[in-house]
Amino acid sequence: MQWDTLWTDCHAATMAASGATHGAIHDAAIAVADGRIAWIGARADLPAGEAARTESLGGHWVTPGLVDCHTHLVFGGNRAGEFEMRLEGASYEEIARAGGGILSTVRDTRAADEEVLYVGAARRLRRLLTEGVTTAEIKSGYGLDTANELKMLRVARRLGESLPVTLRATCLAAHAIPPEYKERSDAYIDLVCDEIIPAAAQAGLADAVDAFCERIAFSVEQTERVFQAAQRAGLPVRLHAEQLSDQGGSGLAARYGALSADHLEYLAEPDIRAMADAGTTAVLLPGAFYTLRETRLPPVAKLREHGVPIAVATDANPGSSPALSLLLMLNMACTLFRLTPQEALAGVTINGARALGLADECGSLEPGKRADFAVWDIGQPAELAYWLGGNPCAGVVRGGEWVQAA
Repeated sequence: MQWDTLWTDCHAATMAASGATHGAIHDAAIAVADGRIAWIGARADLPAGEAARTESLGGHWVTPGLVDCHTHLVFGGNRAGEFEMRLEGASYEEIARAGGGILSTVRDTRAADEEVLYVGAARRLRRLLTEGVTTAEIKSGYGLDTANELKMLRVARRLGESLPVTLRATCLAAHAIPPEYKERSDAYIDLVCDEIIPAAAQAGLADAVDAFCERIAFSVEQTERVFQAAQRAGLPVRLHAEQLSDQGGSGLAARYGALSADHLEYLAEPDIRAMADAGTTAVLLPGAFYTLRETRLPPVAKLREHGVPIAVATDANPGSSPALSLLLMLNMACTLFRLTPQEALAGVTINGARALGLADECGSLEPGKRADFAVWDIGQPAELAYWLGGNPCAGVVRGGEWVQAA
């Protein structure tokens, strides 16, 4: 066999098998050809073959490149002032109803040109990349009209083209009711379904469609119209659901074969069963839970019981989760939601990939998948969820090539 690169002297947490061992292979070797894993296993079992070059990983641990499957990294301005308001007692819902929240970011995003948005988002995305992220998702949703939603999606595409990351762009035009449609939410959904989603799909700017199904956003009936428009456009769906109340959005998402339902603090068991039957991934967002000082925990035990895959993401956004560390989210998922370190790491690898429809491409170290992996200066994989602060990432390999060292 001929390989481009043989990576040796490492321990691999492959995430390719269930159980408490992280699918670990001690004293592993990884053979790469044409940017994909050709073989992985114990070095003692390495088959006969030749590599154009052999690289030592210095005894470090290796995991799949991390996947941040839910972010809002493209936006104008920030909302540090609202952070202060919440600390003075205002709730997220009260701030939103007073014209703050998402709508304040909408104003700043509409006022910013693409270059300003790109520079700010690239700076934030690079922070994630230094922690071993090789795949990420970015949503629109701060434009809330056709021109500005497409502007955001173009910036997301540019980020994927210019930085060493596989990026999925999601059209979240149904994120909030824009001020010009106040008290006319159905008319805005008309615009989303009849103009914004078709335009994003025709321009090749969106890989999925999302919506915010909540009392302060859109009803189940309106969300279903968005899902139907996504279907007509040939795009899969995701959903912000059950964050502040139980609206039944997750069950609707499951009926439409959604890739994921995200947040889920108020998720009910019938909708958990529906998600399990549909193969819909549950995406937990501990950064938002922490920032908003929520007290209602997502039903992790029931998700486990019904076999729903659990992903973890930053939800990086200027209001409810100004989080730029996916590693910190691992710790929060364990500490706040009682995930095990094994579950948390699966949440930002194989299950994060499932939430993006990319499980055949990334998220575990297996032959045929992209040779994306992160290299860690740690003694055991659980340390990735253990430390508060610091960055043990010693480097990142993407498509078989060393692209970044911490």
